Amino acid sequence: MLGEYRIEGRRAAEIAASVERGVGSGELPPGQVLPPLRELATELGVNPNTVAAAYRNLRERGVIETAGRRGSRVRARPASTSREALRVEAPEGVTDISTGNPDRALLPSLRDAFAAAAASAHTHPVLYGAPAADPDFAALARSALDADGVPPGPVAVTSGSLDAIERVLGAHLRPGDTVAVEDPGWGSLLDLVPALGLRPLPVAVDEEGPLPGELERALAQGARAAIVTDRAQNPTGAAVTEPRARELRAVLAARPGTLLVEDDHGHGIVGLALHPLAGATRHWALVRSTAKAYGPDLRLAVLTGDHLTVDRVRGRQRLGPGWVSHLLQRAVFHLWRDGSFDPVEVARSYDRRREALLEGLAARGITAYGRSGMNVWVPVSDETGAVARLLQAGWAAAPGARFRLASPPGLRLTVSELVTGDMERLADALAAAVRPDEHRRYE
Repeated sequence: MLGEYRIEGRRAAEIAASVERGVGSGELPPGQVLPPLRELATELGVNPNTVAAAYRNLRERGVIETAGRRGSRVRARPASTSREALRVEAPEGVTDISTGNPDRALLPSLRDAFAAAAASAHTHPVLYGAPAADPDFAALARSALDADGVPPGPVAVTSGSLDAIERVLGAHLRPGDTVAVEDPGWGSLLDLVPALGLRPLPVAVDEEGPLPGELERALAQGARAAIVTDRAQNPTGAAVTEPRARELRAVLAARPGTLLVEDDHGHGIVGLALHPLAGATRHWALVRSTAKAYGPDLRLAVLTGDHLTVDRVRGRQRLGPGWVSHLLQRAVFHLWRDGSFDPVEVARSYDRRREALLEGLAARGITAYGRSGMNVWVPVSDETGAVARLLQAGWAAAPGARFRLASPPGLRLTVSELVTGDMERLADALAAAVRPDEHRRYE
């Protein structure tokens, strides 16, 4: 059944490690069926409960999945394999529009911000026992949340959005629980969920965010948590509108025990208003990252939510890193206060480029989406072929497989590094890549 690979071990931990070594080496490829419990137990000379414990451990860590009578098999995407591996390396001379990075020219200088933070640390050094969140930083963050209509709640600070989401999920869920996730959605999140031993349930999205009927279906199927991107959804650019927010709140309010996690990573680069869902359920959290507006290397996000959720996150954080550096917090506080960063103009810059590309594609009869943020999503019938043809034409796009569970194929194009003159050339190249037969007829 396993070819030449032999699972070994006498204890559950040894058996699980043996399976994982085979997955890591490629000798147990994705989709490989594992021996039934009793068969492997007999072969190894151990109790079936020992093999069951090993398989349970592997399943909870996202290495294998169980499909009822069809047995256990290696996951099509093991948690140890990042979706970032599904990328096209841009050779010299090829424009890379796959990264999802912000425009470096729009990022503010950090020199003065860190100088101010260092000066503050010199006069008032942060020692053990200090509050985890800098009081000035937390007050300003909470004021901005209030202005956007986010319900009252305490503020915590984490090392980026994904860190916050992981901590919130860990505060309420157990391995085996199901989480409703956007599809297509953020690839790193789609990796994180199974890595935590949780099961993702895909929820389709359109330009206004998750479809209410799809979310309702996922919750009816047992999803204990739902993760929603408020604006600049990755990869589609969707942004939740007020009418859609009302519908989604109604779906969530009917199941108040659902854990709601909102990701507002577009804060600072999107001009569209925030329409939060927070408060529709008993336990909720909303996270805002500084990565897109101020730079990915800041590794800082603001988290708010109901008191129990935030208290659990803070408590677990104290047992690990303790807190996010106050140097980072004071630097971001300085950036917020000095007025050198203009979020309105930054949002307009991304809007102009994104809309120019959308218009160019529409003029060529190509359907594409991108209501906000720095990405455009283009549905295609042949994802692999389109990526390859674009690469030959000088453009490295992100394959949609990085962002999909059950949704149809597509490509993600990041506009942050593009200039006005690029749009027509890229639209022409994409038209030829998406419809190669039609393009050849006119050559």
